[in-house]
Amino acid sequence: MAEAQAAFKEVPEIFEVELVESLTARTESLSTFRELGPPDLCHVVKNTGRSGQRELSSYHFVSGVDASSSASLAAYINSLTYALEDNTAWFSKGPTWKIRNGTFCCFNAFSRVDIRVDVKIPGSVSAYVVDLRGDRHEATPEIWQETYVSAILRAILYSDDPTYTLEAYRKLDPITTPEGEIRFLQAAEALFMKGWQVGSDPEIQVANVVSNHLTAAILKYFGDSGRYQQAANLFEKLAAREPEVASLLAKSYIGMNEEVKAVQIMANAMRQTPQSYTLLHVQCDFLRSKGKYEYALKLARQAVNCAPSEFVTWEKLTELYMDLKQYDSALLTLNSCPMFTFNGRDAHRSLPNAKADPALQRLPAPGLRGTWARAYTLLTRLVSQIGWDELLKTRSSVFVMEEEYRMQKAQTEIQQVESQTNGTQEPDAGQVVIHEDGTVVPRHRTSSSSPDDASTRAIISKDSSVDVSRLQDPSIPTIRVSTESDREREENQATPPEIHINGEVETETETETETETETENGMADTLEKPAQVAAGEEKDEESDLSAVAPEPFSFSNKRLCERWLDNLFMVLYEASFLYRSLAHFKTQHVAYRKTGLEWEILGDLGLRLHHKEEAKEAYQRCLDSPRYSIKPWLKLMEMYAEEGDIQRSIQTAIRVAAYQYADYTEMTFPTQIARAFFKLGQIHGHAKISFTLMSMGLPDPILKIMDSYMQYGKIFKIEGYDF
Repeated sequence: MAEAQAAFKEVPEIFEVELVESLTARTESLSTFRELGPPDLCHVVKNTGRSGQRELSSYHFVSGVDASSSASLAAYINSLTYALEDNTAWFSKGPTWKIRNGTFCCFNAFSRVDIRVDVKIPGSVSAYVVDLRGDRHEATPEIWQETYVSAILRAILYSDDPTYTLEAYRKLDPITTPEGEIRFLQAAEALFMKGWQVGSDPEIQVANVVSNHLTAAILKYFGDSGRYQQAANLFEKLAAREPEVASLLAKSYIGMNEEVKAVQIMANAMRQTPQSYTLLHVQCDFLRSKGKYEYALKLARQAVNCAPSEFVTWEKLTELYMDLKQYDSALLTLNSCPMFTFNGRDAHRSLPNAKADPALQRLPAPGLRGTWARAYTLLTRLVSQIGWDELLKTRSSVFVMEEEYRMQKAQTEIQQVESQTNGTQEPDAGQVVIHEDGTVVPRHRTSSSSPDDASTRAIISKDSSVDVSRLQDPSIPTIRVSTESDREREENQATPPEIHINGEVETETETETETETETENGMADTLEKPAQVAAGEEKDEESDLSAVAPEPFSFSNKRLCERWLDNLFMVLYEASFLYRSLAHFKTQHVAYRKTGLEWEILGDLGLRLHHKEEAKEAYQRCLDSPRYSIKPWLKLMEMYAEEGDIQRSIQTAIRVAAYQYADYTEMTFPTQIARAFFKLGQIHGHAKISFTLMSMGLPDPILKIMDSYMQYGKIFKIEGYDF
């Protein structure tokens, strides 16, 4: 009851069981923060001023607060005093809760410290720094500047990250005026050379001056609004001090459609920094946009030579091989990609606890992150271009298959055994023992057994599939590859693989179940038999083993497939199976009933496999269910914006805005809605969007929220604001 009376009106909060337990937990976890750190933490203590009334403490996370000084952080805590509920009733007056003190915590990603501001109401304001060991230090102007930039970077990069969710997380606009934008650019310029200290995206192994969270946030903030001029002005100043910044400058000019100037900048920069892979990648992207894939391929190869330990260089080379339809080279290049351990954002996750079809929930692809997700995207693009069957053929032509390896091993060991025996004696099947796994060992004769019987007993085992009738000729040992059923039986008895394949889809009628079983069997055969290689049996049975030609298989032009890539093939198989089962029901006009969450998962599946129309249909079906989820509305809004459908884009944007404000997302930019509106504004103009909103007869609060995006475009003069 007391918590309900002391709750804020429009601010999320979590009440503590013990006072300041959230601050204690944050201090203990400071050493675990790796890069940008978690969002800011605001902790308050409330009381009524009455004797005997216990104090209550609560906290919430927030981003977008101005962290340039202790006064600005104290002002935010003071603003919370106006958010307390008024508990006055008509018949009596309840206790009046007030904020007694508060603490605002903001992590400095540059110096790896936590800056805190304690506010006593009424009273004083004190600011101090807490290091990783929990010791206090004095806050300096340099620390405040770094903290200010760190807070803005988190607000920009965490604004629309779908994998980053927190309870009681309030999002505010980090930059609200052009003057605030200029101040951010000045601070970013001062700290630009320290940008590598804040880390980089998980696809970058080593952060540097041009590949880090600071440059990513700058490009995202100005790129999403199409205002590359401000970014170009910043990079122009920095390029004079650091030549590698020319890659960012060229990218900004290309975004401004100043291609001639961008080419001149790249040409001059190549003379100074010819080994910069970021500069080579900008040239690759420019040439790809012009259809000059052969030239871009040469640059991508040079980028790999300059940075062979970076994933992005191999990724770019793989994409260019796909553009040139050299799929075997693309697969070999993908197999060579260096993979890094994924480190997520610095915060705790809250996972949804909803029920769905186990086959859909067990899909491994949604859990891929970092380089693994990027590699899977390349694989899905490859299968969308050439198809599953052709992908398996390409896979078997460039990688050593299991059967090939087993047969090659058997032939090699036979020759080794022959070299150990008497060269004048003709070898026969009685001199060697060939096990089912391909292992060949000399047979040790005993006086109590005949040669043929001993050889037969060594070959035949409980689960052996070797053809015994072929052993009647004692001069030729015969090796037969196990059948699919035998191999499956052996795999079931052995340790299960790392990634389990379960493509069964549960339906509600017996007819659907029978149809899915047939589909599963057919697709399982497709995967289990990618490309069989010749067993290497001799055609001339009259010749002995000493006269057999050299090894029937040559692996000089093949490579071993990496385990992680082989696992991704299995992940892709499972996703393809479920997608084909859905397509089967559509073609057969069979009822396919799913819950809202299941349709949402199927929509994500269609997008990952590059089937946009099917994904759109799944998201639309998801809207028919009562499930509370922003994702289908968000995905449909992005699709409609890409198509230029202004009416449907606005309708879905209204729902997205309602969901976001329910989750205390009060920021305008950068958000998905702003990105969609600005994309439409480049085509139709902001005036048409505003008139369409007015014609829909929306309630005033909703119209005010939607119009805030148009006002932002007018203030910052985003393309389309004047027509």
